[in-house]
Amino acid sequence: MTSVFEKAEIDYLREPGRRLARVATVGRDGMPHVVPAGWSYNSDLDTIDIGGHNVPGTKKFRDVARTGLAALVIDDVLPPWQPRGIEVRGAAEALEGEGVIRVHPRRIVSWGLLSDRLGEHHARTVPGRAG
Repeated sequence: MTSVFEKAEIDYLREPGRRLARVATVGRDGMPHVVPAGWSYNSDLDTIDIGGHNVPGTKKFRDVARTGLAALVIDDVLPPWQPRGIEVRGAAEALEGEGVIRVHPRRIVSWGLLSDRLGEHHARTVPGRAG
């Protein structure tokens, strides 16, 4: 399977120690809801899986079950000032049996990963992505 992520993005997602993301969902009232959450890159499905303690009991899980949408940001800053990260927006599944939210990327924005130029972003929509 060809990944929707660039090689440098996959390398970043696989770096040890980076396990916290900020996950955004849309509440029943239409308001955004953003929370920190654990995550992992699922290379078999080319998705981001959001996990943690009792995920099926959370608001983010209920929001995804209702809307089928989620976004997340994973980032850091290297010294002296080299911000880098990745934002993934997409269709999402609330998988109660697995206790995860699975995000299928439809829009990917990364910075500091594909270029050394400070502030340069790389954005793309994933064509024909099911999920």
